Amino acid sequence: MKTNIIGLKELRENMDKYIHQVSRVRSFLVMKKAKPVFNMTAPNEEQGWEEVVDFTKIDKEGVDGREVLKRLRSWIA
Repeated sequence: MKTNIIGLKELRENMDKYIHQVSRVRSFLVMKKAKPVFNMTAPNEEQGWEEVVDFTKIDKEGVDGREVLKRLRSWIA
C-alpha cells in the first residue's frame, strides 16, 4: 500500500476528506515542520478495536477526565 505524505495543517483543514480516503484504504504519513508525526491508516480486520472503557457505564451525562484516568490506572495495575 502506497503511503502519501501530507502536512498536519493540511490534515486539520481537510479532515473529512482524509478520513474518507483512509476509509477507502489509503494511508498517509502526517508531517509537521518536515518531521513525521504519525501514520494515518485504516485498521485491518486482524487488529480490530479493543474496548478499554465503556464511558456510558461510568456516567451517561459525561465523564470527568480525572475519573477516566483513575479507571484506566486500575485496569493497568
